[in-house]
Amino acid sequence: MSTITPEIILEAYAVGMFPMANSEDDPELFWVFPDHRGILPLDRFHVPKRLIRTIKSERFTIRVDTSFDKVIRACAAQRTDRPTTWINQPILDLYSRLYQMGHCHSIEVWYGGELVGGLYGISLGSAFFGESMFTYKTDASKIALVYLVARLIQGGYNLLDTQFVTDHLKRFGTIEIAREDYLTRLAQALEIQGDFYSLALDAGSDEVLQLISQTS
Repeated sequence: MSTITPEIILEAYAVGMFPMANSEDDPELFWVFPDHRGILPLDRFHVPKRLIRTIKSERFTIRVDTSFDKVIRACAAQRTDRPTTWINQPILDLYSRLYQMGHCHSIEVWYGGELVGGLYGISLGSAFFGESMFTYKTDASKIALVYLVARLIQGGYNLLDTQFVTDHLKRFGTIEIAREDYLTRLAQALEIQGDFYSLALDAGSDEVLQLISQTS
């Protein structure tokens, strides 16, 4: 484990691999290189009508990279539907260092002054690798995903990697592709530099939803 550095993590992503742990108590990491990969095409992102209404209500405040440590620890926390997690202490440490280096980002959803949902992931070239999300309030993680997609579209990103396909992500248009196809898309995305901060940090719901509607 001591030989794995943030730089090695980035090199792994660039060739299609990512790290996981068997459990939060496991001190080791292993590399995952799936035969099939989940991606969310940015030009086919679907926002359900009910979620659009929730976003337009602007009951939630969206922030970017203000509480990364809280987000990743919330993603690692045990839940009733998930008694264990793949996020162990080495991952917490490595991704916190990647955040400090500017390669890891968090989208945070706040309500009444409290963090109620969010997600985090790695940015490399014009590829974003979604790692994990959490929610303490209905729709919070979904809202984080919508704001992430708008930020990626505005920033010129070409690839949103979800790693796996879940029923939750299918609702937004996530598809599964073969490893060879994924590696081709990844290589193309790494040739271009995306700008994660191209979209204003205080972008409102109308701007976010318009960006998505123009692309989808």
